Amino acid sequence: MQASQRISTMLGGGSDGWEVFARARQMIAEGTPVTELTIGEHDIRTAAPILQEMHRTALGGHTGYASISGIPALRDAIAERVSARTGVPTRRENVIITSGGQSALFAAHTAVLDPGDTALYIDPYYATYPGTVRGVSARPQAIKAHASEAFQPRSADIAAHAAEAKSLMINSPNNPTGVVYNRDTLNGIAQVCRTHDLWLISDEVYDTQIWEGMHISPRSLDGMAERTLVIGSMSKSHAMTGSRIGWVIAPEHIVTHLINLATHTTYGVPGFIQDAALFALRQGEAFETEIAEPFRRRRALAYEILKAQSVVGMIPNAGAMYMMLDIRATGLSGEAFAYALLDAHRIAVMPGESFGAAAAGHIRVAMTVDDAAFTTALNTLCNFAQKLVTNRAAAATS
Repeated sequence: MQASQRISTMLGGGSDGWEVFARARQMIAEGTPVTELTIGEHDIRTAAPILQEMHRTALGGHTGYASISGIPALRDAIAERVSARTGVPTRRENVIITSGGQSALFAAHTAVLDPGDTALYIDPYYATYPGTVRGVSARPQAIKAHASEAFQPRSADIAAHAAEAKSLMINSPNNPTGVVYNRDTLNGIAQVCRTHDLWLISDEVYDTQIWEGMHISPRSLDGMAERTLVIGSMSKSHAMTGSRIGWVIAPEHIVTHLINLATHTTYGVPGFIQDAALFALRQGEAFETEIAEPFRRRRALAYEILKAQSVVGMIPNAGAMYMMLDIRATGLSGEAFAYALLDAHRIAVMPGESFGAAAAGHIRVAMTVDDAAFTTALNTLCNFAQKLVTNRAAAATS
């Protein structure tokens, strides 16, 4: 008996891009210390008051089936938050609560794509994007952004593939690059979507991690609210990664369909987790700033280290908890560099190739260890790259 084509082809016959991460975790399991600069996991745990609220409401009895669409108070709180931050009137009926951001991405693509439809997304991309598209029996099509342009996607490149497509997925602030799409970029994207009648799926889970400029939700642009699905999550903004709670903001008729989908899949999110999420949101922006602050601080540390050397280049990151570093001067691919760094210094980073062809020759560094460990690891990384360049030059002249 064979598995379905849908599930057996989710990776497109290739890798899922996580081999270096898996090797680092295996080393740790075997007792070898590794500094992990790989996944987007805070180095702090969920705040104790949030967990205490989760505990309180669970003991209070909110452990049965919760409303499939999400508890009304949480949907209202998210709608109010989105309205205040974007200026777009948003109601409870525009919100469905999901089992994390990844579940929201899968649900959003299910809502707007039929089998065989083409779904566009920007390269570099978060590693699950193409598999998510294949998982709904659609056809993924990457649109390459360019390191020389700070990975701001060109609307003309999107438009060149838009006629054959049904949807476009974007992610700003961006994982893996840390780039925040500027207004010109987003206006260009919006124009392509309107011209070619594309659904836009906007992954905005890093919207509280802005280091320079501002976050603009494309749903706030002219004519975009009726064709945009926004993905949100408590994972990054409130360090609630393991709680698996996110949402989709969408036109009301799409939310109605998503509720039907949830009825036949997840059957909702546990009520006590939703209560904890509501409590967390009610702590306000000051709490979100506190959660984001370590990454702002480490970004500043990284800039000082990187400007003191000339081998490792940096894509300016205006948001998110990542940096994209250019290591092409070493002569190695991102993957080869990541394996060599792990073997030589027990420092784990993600190869750029894990996130698409556009990031080849780069590595993604997650700013997710304490300041001292991060500083040591980044200095070691730069010294390692310098040694590779020196050895390469010596070999060329021998």
